Amino acid sequence: MRHSLRASVTALALAAAISHTAVAGVPKDLPYPSGDLTAEQIMDQVYFVNHFYAFNNYAITKQGKDITVLVIKGEGKKPTTNTLERYLNNDYGDGATKAQDLAIFRSGKLKGTGMLITDYEDDNKSQSYMIWLPALRKIRRFAEPAHDDAWGGSDFTFGDVALRKPFHETHELLGKETFDDCLGFIDVPDNQQTRYTKGLPKSGSCDHKGKEVYKIKSTTKFPNWWYDHRITYVDTKTFADFRSEYFKGGEMIKVIDRDWKSLNLGDPRAQSWGYWYGKDLKTDHETWAVIPQEVVQVDADLDEGLWSESTLRKIKR
Repeated sequence: MRHSLRASVTALALAAAISHTAVAGVPKDLPYPSGDLTAEQIMDQVYFVNHFYAFNNYAITKQGKDITVLVIKGEGKKPTTNTLERYLNNDYGDGATKAQDLAIFRSGKLKGTGMLITDYEDDNKSQSYMIWLPALRKIRRFAEPAHDDAWGGSDFTFGDVALRKPFHETHELLGKETFDDCLGFIDVPDNQQTRYTKGLPKSGSCDHKGKEVYKIKSTTKFPNWWYDHRITYVDTKTFADFRSEYFKGGEMIKVIDRDWKSLNLGDPRAQSWGYWYGKDLKTDHETWAVIPQEVVQVDADLDEGLWSESTLRKIKR
């Protein structure tokens, strides 16, 4: 995995400049809303859903042969796969730590790599980042990864996955409409199937077709950024974001689809990932992260020590 220290420093400086003039971040106890909502209120709810604040913790684990598969495919090339586990912890009461996000790659080129991101209650404080590099048997530490760096070599940036907060953009509500499309997916030919891809869905999810969504335009506050604005389609009941379309110079350059699954736990925002799909429309490079529902755990009895440097050092290559 390539990581640009210069890009990290630049993104950190930009994020710090923005956050010092911004309102407070999204609270973990954000109530479910009612009535007419502003674009900012909607995007706060989207952040709540994406960071699983409806739960103390959320995990995508390994259960037998079931594990999350990250498929990456360049145009005209055979897909590559990595498998991974991911653990998010929101249960902190020390007044300092807001959440921690641990990802461990179990197979593929990234096998044995671990990443731990710590988010703080103080939104003026940059998130901290540790990565375990198995080839070096060392941990590298950064104040915060660059928002535009690729997460795990995928089409998802660290901003898409973890770092972007509502105050990093300005938001405009363009209205409500009916979501009328199925979500994207990677069609892996039979002769390119592996043990990790042969059990993946053979088509994109159409579960959200026909649902009412908010259409939100979000314009980045970062100058000279890789995108100018994005259009997000947000379910009006669950606040799950089904699709984000990224634009630069008036041209759509990337799309990210999220297949959300309801956990039926009372709060409509108690959602789980089914899969993420991303495509760079300039290169036709695609990424598909598929999460079997059998591996999903919420509010599990997990040792708080899981989110630690010690866990990173114990990862088997």
